[in-house]
Amino acid sequence: MITEEKRQLERFSFAERCVHWIAAVSFLYVALTGLALWTTQLFWLSHIFGGGEATRRWHPWGGLLFAFVLAVIFRKWLEDMKLNHDDRIWIKKLQKYVTHDDEDLPEPGRFNAGQKMLFWIQSFSTILLLVSGIILWFPEHVSLPNSFRIAAILIHSSTAVISISSILIHIYMGTVAVPGALESMLNGKVSREWARMHHPNWYRDVTKK
Repeated sequence: MITEEKRQLERFSFAERCVHWIAAVSFLYVALTGLALWTTQLFWLSHIFGGGEATRRWHPWGGLLFAFVLAVIFRKWLEDMKLNHDDRIWIKKLQKYVTHDDEDLPEPGRFNAGQKMLFWIQSFSTILLLVSGIILWFPEHVSLPNSFRIAAILIHSSTAVISISSILIHIYMGTVAVPGALESMLNGKVSREWARMHHPNWYRDVTKK
């Protein structure tokens, strides 16, 4: 008799889940403290993190932590996140996925094209946020024309909006749109039925079926 445990497949290792949740917590901190510093209408958020001075002091350090953890994720998942021919077809037919019309969509592997797009959006966004953030963090030590500092402010804020928006979509997809996805990042396992339905190519790879 096949037990339920044996019917499950490991989707994420313990190390992968740890790194993911450290990235999630650090991103949440950076996003909320960044929003508090971005506009006076959201400055009340700074009180959650010890006040305005503490928020200004620790926001950059939170950004560095997130960038470091994302670099670990990048190295770990780079091969899995490379876009292939099927991914490009999937992206062109994204509307079908959103409306749950999956018949003509290519079968995804371990990660679908949407997850890969999130990976690359966050990777490039973090580079822009890191470079522009350093300019804003140490203005007295960075000898640049004032126009560069203004550009850094615009790049930092606009990139943050893109980054936060993509993460909000990721949260929605991982909780509401695809039931079972969140559990896979909590306990690392998914049922064979879930894997066959959402990531059939990956399912065949790990089961050799």
